[in-house]
Amino acid sequence: MTVSMIAAVGKNNELGKNNSLIWYLPDDLKFFKSTTMGKSIIMGRKTFESLPKALPGRQNIVITRNKDYDKEGACVTSDIQSALKLSETEEVFIIGGETIYKEYLEIADKIYLTEIDAEDSEADAFFPEFDKEKYTREVLMENENNGIKFSHVLYEKKK
Repeated sequence: MTVSMIAAVGKNNELGKNNSLIWYLPDDLKFFKSTTMGKSIIMGRKTFESLPKALPGRQNIVITRNKDYDKEGACVTSDIQSALKLSETEEVFIIGGETIYKEYLEIADKIYLTEIDAEDSEADAFFPEFDKEKYTREVLMENENNGIKFSHVLYEKKK
């Protein structure tokens, strides 16, 4: 099984604020959809609740401490190892939030980061710092939406 993470971050690793994305980048949303389609996606409860519904075409796995949590379209579990065991695909994507990224960082084989050339001083969620020397870095695509430049970058753990 390949454990991949996917996130969009600002210059200071900003992920979001008030349980929402900071920047609206349609081409990044398309990249997220095409990259995760047909795969299992693991997220925390708050990330799941920030979505309008379970993401179609993907197995939605939600981690929460609430044993009574039950939402349509989601497999619910309480820890990272059982979430991985629930995955029905060879590659599983960790899609947030901040706490879930921190918990999976050490076992992630790949990190797909949309590196946004912007910052937001009001952000309240951040992607964890990681040792980029342990990864190869490949720029997959450079783009611009709404006057904001960003790059899709793949970090793969060195063998």
